[in-house]
Amino acid sequence: MGIAVWIGAFAVTSLFWAWLLFGGGAAWLEGSFLSGLLVHFRAPEWTAEGIRLFAFLMWIGATIWFVVGIFVPEVRGMW
Repeated sequence: MGIAVWIGAFAVTSLFWAWLLFGGGAAWLEGSFLSGLLVHFRAPEWTAEGIRLFAFLMWIGATIWFVVGIFVPEVRGMW
């Protein structure tokens, strides 16, 4: 995976996590079947705060993985 695609993928996932955290996405998805498809298969059971917490932790993990992928190109192909 090229660096431009790596950056683009991180930007798209960051927009999604930011929408869940700051844009009201967690409240909108709370208790819905769609949250199970977009967030986690157990997400329909979670409150909006639980979805926000999951999004925050996933965003931290994605950021760490992104930084590692910037410096170690082999990591980019692990998806």
